[in-house]
Amino acid sequence: VLCSAILSSYLLGERLNLLGKLGCMLSLVGSTVMVIHAPEDEEVTTLDEMSSKLKEPGFLAYAAILLALCFLFVFYLSPRYGQSNILIYLTICSVIGAFSVSSVKGLGIAIKGFFAGQPVLQHPLTWILVIILVASITTQINYLNKSLDIFNTSLVFPIYYVLFTTIVIATSIILFKEWVSMTVVDIIGTVCGFLTIILGVFLLHAFKDMEVSLGNLPQVLQSGQQVPVTRDDKNILIEVDNSSIAPEDKPKVFMIYT
Repeated sequence: VLCSAILSSYLLGERLNLLGKLGCMLSLVGSTVMVIHAPEDEEVTTLDEMSSKLKEPGFLAYAAILLALCFLFVFYLSPRYGQSNILIYLTICSVIGAFSVSSVKGLGIAIKGFFAGQPVLQHPLTWILVIILVASITTQINYLNKSLDIFNTSLVFPIYYVLFTTIVIATSIILFKEWVSMTVVDIIGTVCGFLTIILGVFLLHAFKDMEVSLGNLPQVLQSGQQVPVTRDDKNILIEVDNSSIAPEDKPKVFMIYT
């Protein structure tokens, strides 16, 4: 999201206003805070260890819930509400992302083992992870393209980023138990960093069409404080002033136009 905003500003000539630049800064700050407080990866070096992680009851229950949710969105909600609700397609992409991230983690271990001389090609988990990765990435691309064809790109990418990151964090917690040994300070720091990223992405895309810069900021603030007075189109009350009558005895006459 951040790279696309910066590259579109320099390569495509799209203007990045003051709020967009502030959103980029907040995204960088939030990412830095998350990296500082992020838990260390649990050491998983072989496919057998990865297989034991995937077979744990907690992760199996979590994967079953995600699959049921995915089938519900694909076969029931998507045909009915996919064309009108932006969350339908993006939720499918995000839920499937949990399987793609887990597959990439396992295939990374397999690649390391291959160069170390281990017989990873004979291990059935390697080919299972390849099939899951291809299926999940294909599904993500399909529904992401459907969402981009219908909805505004400036809304699709921030929402998808937030949903996908949330699912990935939850998957990492359940699969690798990375947050078990974290302190309260690190947990709060990670959550605050993630919320800061969400705020930065929101500022980056929600106000991208506004002409806000340091030069015209006082005028924007001043015009924002002036609330226009709305008048009723159907009934307009006009006070008729009669100067021949004393102010204290002056009657007030109202004419109503409809």
